[in-house]
Amino acid sequence: MEINTLINSLAAEFEISDPSKLNAGTSFRGMKEWSSMHALIIIATVNAEYDVMISGNDLMELDTVQDLYDLIVSRKK
Repeated sequence: MEINTLINSLAAEFEISDPSKLNAGTSFRGMKEWSSMHALIIIATVNAEYDVMISGNDLMELDTVQDLYDLIVSRKK
């Protein structure tokens, strides 16, 4: 799995037409599109696309796309 795959998935979920606006350092919770619904969508997307379970508490501890990617990679092992 590459971080760009995750970035493209997040861009689609956040309905961002230009994925280049997202990068590893982007704080997804700081995005104007962020809502609690997006938190649920991210949890479901990570589960469906990467077969990794994360919780709301996990997500609350993360800030950036890189943080999310690192968590996914660590749980894929």
